[in-house]
Amino acid sequence: MAKVKTTFFCQNCGTQYSKWQGQCTACKEWNTIAEEVVQKAEKSDWKTATSASIRVSKPLLINEIDVSQEARMVTSDQEFNRVLGGGIVPGSLILLGGEPGIGKSTLLLQIALKLAYKTLYVSGEESQKQIKMRAERINPNSSNCYILTETKTQNIFKQIEALEPDIVVIDSIQTLHSDYIESSSGSISQIKECTTELIKFAKETATPVILIGHITKDGNIAGPKILEHMVDTVLQFEGDRNHVFRILRAHKNRFGSTNELGIYEMQGSGLREVSNPSEILISKKDEELSGNAVAATLEGMRPLMIEVQALVSTAVYGTPQRSATGFNAKRLNMLLAVLEKRAGFRLGAKDVFLNITGGITVDDPAIDLAVVAAILSSNEDEALPKDFCFAAEVGLSGEIRPVQRVEQRILEAEKLGFSTIFVSKYNKISLKNTVIKIQLISKIEDLVNFIV
Repeated sequence: MAKVKTTFFCQNCGTQYSKWQGQCTACKEWNTIAEEVVQKAEKSDWKTATSASIRVSKPLLINEIDVSQEARMVTSDQEFNRVLGGGIVPGSLILLGGEPGIGKSTLLLQIALKLAYKTLYVSGEESQKQIKMRAERINPNSSNCYILTETKTQNIFKQIEALEPDIVVIDSIQTLHSDYIESSSGSISQIKECTTELIKFAKETATPVILIGHITKDGNIAGPKILEHMVDTVLQFEGDRNHVFRILRAHKNRFGSTNELGIYEMQGSGLREVSNPSEILISKKDEELSGNAVAATLEGMRPLMIEVQALVSTAVYGTPQRSATGFNAKRLNMLLAVLEKRAGFRLGAKDVFLNITGGITVDDPAIDLAVVAAILSSNEDEALPKDFCFAAEVGLSGEIRPVQRVEQRILEAEKLGFSTIFVSKYNKISLKNTVIKIQLISKIEDLVNFIV
């Protein structure tokens, strides 16, 4: 047996130290450094029975490498396929992170139950009966999904050898532990060791592995930062638990773009794919109300039509309130200052409340014009036509600035039945014979003339 070796790791950022100290010099956190055993015994291969039969890699000329057999494994979930870049790549390691209770386990179990491939779902957090109860709610009829409740990696690999699955799902990486490391589950060294074993298994057998990862209170994936470097794809499952919408986006993807995102709606029977989110994010109203405007925004590569609501009222107290939900409050203050300085609207003594409907947060500057239009509409108590939408950025001097991919926004607005879209006259638009009217404006005064 090899000599037991210990070292010290920061439990916040994963920095390694030779001795204990009070403060981590990397992340500046106090009392986060803990001693861990990093070696217990001599390691054997994950597949000891057939380790001799695994071929040794040799260098190949890049033109000689054959990728014709590396077809992606397409799931029945089109949103998941879109975010991954077309499907699951054989031999890839995918890490899915998100808030507790957001629906990570539900999403992967739902995908596993509907896959046409033999799938092994390994859970270290729930019993087989608990998973069965959830599966009955999502998709009770599945003949390809096997459930295993285990946290020891050596036992998991034994079951994998016997079953030979096409896809392995691990829920979650923080619950696994290896015999080769004596520290507790979820520690820095255990996460690194278990992930290393899974990577070796995935690459040698061309079996994709999907990991669920916990996140910290700051929203980062728990464990060492190297975990995100080791895997091929890092997905983030976002959303507010008080709202029904969930957004799946890629923070890292070695096999595709990170600009795509998938949108889901949480229901009693699981997560429903939202193929056209614009129709859901825009409320259906019988009568026109002041303070509402529709913005043509982009989330990744996908155009969305979202509704912006504003309320302007006389300040009851001495200091007027400025409140924004789903929008940057500092940018709201900037737009109010532009309205006061460039357009002559006295909003300094009024309360202004802004809300992006649907519980989503938008940081696209193209919604500036819609925010200004909603504020003007509420201030004048004049309702905007329901078939008007906006896509432009507002500058400090009151100019209407162009935004990227404006033609894609225009086509999305036309598809949803809008009659007029307001954009910057400085945008280069090559669209011809569009049904929707493209209203070009250059400064904020032009917008005021249309609304007031």
